Amino acid sequence: MGLNRRQFLKVMGASTTLLALREFGFLPEVEAAVPSLRIQGARVTPGICAYCSVGCGLIVHSDSTGIINIEGDPDHPINRGSLCSKGSSLFQLANNSRRVTTPLYRAPGTNTWVAKSWDWVLDEIAGRVYSTRNSTFVAKDDSRITVNRTDAIACLGGAALDNEECYLLSKMMRGLGVNYLEHQARL
Repeated sequence: MGLNRRQFLKVMGASTTLLALREFGFLPEVEAAVPSLRIQGARVTPGICAYCSVGCGLIVHSDSTGIINIEGDPDHPINRGSLCSKGSSLFQLANNSRRVTTPLYRAPGTNTWVAKSWDWVLDEIAGRVYSTRNSTFVAKDDSRITVNRTDAIACLGGAALDNEECYLLSKMMRGLGVNYLEHQARL
């Protein structure tokens, strides 16, 4: 950018005038306002993301009201502060006003959901699994080979389950004799 002599003198004159006004108190001093951090004074707890077997490191900030922030641990050797989409959503999973906290049941042929108790739901599921397994259990196949299975029940795990839940789910399904046991762990 080339300045001629006249433009240079205008810029210098304006700068000198502004500096003089500021020194004599005509212009107020302006300071940057730094907002306070929401994690200021929070308890910091390191953790491990439980969504998959990678073992990404987390930093969980909490106070007396509960969890206020979850982020990746920059000092962790596996993820170095980054998180996948499931790990990034952990805070929203913990703090979500729209999260369903009671079991809902929709009877066959209706279009309305009814809130039920956990005892009712667990008894209903156990009763249906028990009757289905008993009515479809095969101890020996056509060749008289012991198979101890049921083909009427299938189980599909998903990405929302953590490692421990997947382990327990697969053990329970194998114990029931379920053949069709799958898991989809990707996003």
